[in-house]
Amino acid sequence: MTHKEELKQTLTKHGFHFSKAMGQNFLIDPSVPRAIAERAGLDKDTGVLEIGPGVGVLTRELAQRAGGVTAVELDRRLLPILSEVLYGLPNVHILQGDILKMDLAALLQEHMPGLRHTVCANLPYNITTPLLTRLYESHLFDSVTVMVQREVAQRMTARAGTPEYGAFTVLTAYYAEAEVLFDVPPGCFMPPPKVTSSVIRLDLRKAPPAGITNPALFFRVVRGAFAQRRKTLVNALSAAFGGPEREKIRMAVLSCGFDEKVRGEALDLEDFAALTRAIEEVLL
Repeated sequence: MTHKEELKQTLTKHGFHFSKAMGQNFLIDPSVPRAIAERAGLDKDTGVLEIGPGVGVLTRELAQRAGGVTAVELDRRLLPILSEVLYGLPNVHILQGDILKMDLAALLQEHMPGLRHTVCANLPYNITTPLLTRLYESHLFDSVTVMVQREVAQRMTARAGTPEYGAFTVLTAYYAEAEVLFDVPPGCFMPPPKVTSSVIRLDLRKAPPAGITNPALFFRVVRGAFAQRRKTLVNALSAAFGGPEREKIRMAVLSCGFDEKVRGEALDLEDFAALTRAIEEVLL
């Protein structure tokens, strides 16, 4: 019997039906969760937070390698399936709830004290960006290894000047060193999604990169630069900081050696760091 047939039998037994609203696509190729767990850098000193365990195929692989796994599942209907599939794994805790509303620090302290913390998950596509942003900003994890839509992985690792490059690219580069590990075709899931997925590993930084000393201003500059992509950097930042500051912003852009007509998408992380310092000097 194939893994897909076993999964169908389990779902039928529990009367489970997929929810499009929750973005549910369960892995049916056992080699994929095994590869994800192997590339996540786990050991017995590692506590893994898994988000959206589904039917537990990745959870089992994580439990074999990590000191502890805490899996947070939103869909209550999956809890009896997870209890059955994960029976006999003492280092796994299943929690029901919305990860976006949970106190992450309290969760880790209660369920995985004394371990270094990582995230490993097949992320629900509909919460990818807000969830990753929250994980970045929590400063609680050493690394994050997740499966996302390939286009999202491409945005996270894009080079400056490419169509995929944007504010989320710079946000990711600020918080982590990112590497796309491998792609996962739709046929590896049930039901198959309409897009190809990618597994990406993010090794989170311990300190701000590129000499950034004013993160709040840095993110304000980045958001402003991409808020209106078709505008030049000077015009976009003038709109973000206020029209009366336009000349000061223009001088800051020029002082960094950028052309006056440059757009934000042409600047990489180091460029934005330099621009932030220049704007801080003329505006604050």
